[in-house]
Amino acid sequence: MSASSGQTPAAIRIVTLVAVTLLGAALAVVMFDLPSPTTRLAQSVQQHLADSGVRHPVTAVLLNFRAYDTLLEIAVLLLAVFGVLALRARADHDAGPPATGPTPVLAALVHLLVPVMVVLAGYLLWAGAHRPGGAFQAGAVLAAAGVLLRLTSLWTLALPPSALTRIGLLLGLVVFLGVALGASLAGGVLLELPRAWAGELILLIEATLSVSIGLMLLGLFSAAPAPGR
Repeated sequence: MSASSGQTPAAIRIVTLVAVTLLGAALAVVMFDLPSPTTRLAQSVQQHLADSGVRHPVTAVLLNFRAYDTLLEIAVLLLAVFGVLALRARADHDAGPPATGPTPVLAALVHLLVPVMVVLAGYLLWAGAHRPGGAFQAGAVLAAAGVLLRLTSLWTLALPPSALTRIGLLLGLVVFLGVALGASLAGGVLLELPRAWAGELILLIEATLSVSIGLMLLGLFSAAPAPGR
């Protein structure tokens, strides 16, 4: 009985290794057998960049030409955050703030850095229209500011999230969907932004996504136990 139980994991590992090897080989054959692309995507993006409402090709692709990819990414991330926060609230790791707070020097440093990080996030949001930046970068900086506040116990994301926090988490996706449906109801195609308003609509989407992404990343970080626990 013990021999068979010892052989079973080894057999499973061998079968798994063979299956993974075959799958890898099949993927390699398919990749090498792919036909050469008939269109140059970079050239196509540059040709239609003036219609996108922004001057940076990455932002144009993410929020105009292939906006449905970004929309689905936000939806998946939001579902993951809600799942993590639900498990975190049920586990109830946080019984309260740690007994000792940050040192005066650390507290002063946080009060100095957090406003700078908020301004930096605003700059990254604005810069996304014509240079590297955008909602994801701005949201990451906002989340880093929240993480810094949590690590020093000056502020933390309440669990379960408050109504205002839930609104902030949903804001980006709701606005994104609203713009998509609005474009469709106006006689266009779903997620096809009208050329006259493309720049303003992209800015609106990115501004709300920055807030939502920042809260999402902070929510994922909040799954860890509080400092000192």
